[in-house]
Amino acid sequence: IELLNVIEIIGVQPITQVPSLPVYIKGIINLRGKVIPVIDVRLKFGQPERPYDDKTCIIVVTVEDMQVGLIVDRVVEVVTVGDGGSNLPPDLGKAGEGYLSSIAKIGDKVVLNIDCKKFFQSDL
Repeated sequence: IELLNVIEIIGVQPITQVPSLPVYIKGIINLRGKVIPVIDVRLKFGQPERPYDDKTCIIVVTVEDMQVGLIVDRVVEVVTVGDGGSNLPPDLGKAGEGYLSSIAKIGDKVVLNIDCKKFFQSDL
């Protein structure tokens, strides 16, 4: 996720469930008086659910003037990708019309950058 979208990273907090929402929208949290919807990224990507542990955290992001929490397994590091260090994702046809905005290679790692606007498009 581009750092300019990130407001803060917090530990998992008590989540109030809201009925009749998609399974990946876990509910809402109260963050210093502001009610924020929380989405489990694992479930949004169609991955199996796993119990939250001490490394599980919520990345609070801004998308179109709205704050949303993303539950992730863990945050390992924040990296800076220099000019020319990222490329557009390859054209994968209909299957590739997902949430990626770019792909970067940092050392021997490949970093996939999620486009927050596309990621939340069906939920906003």
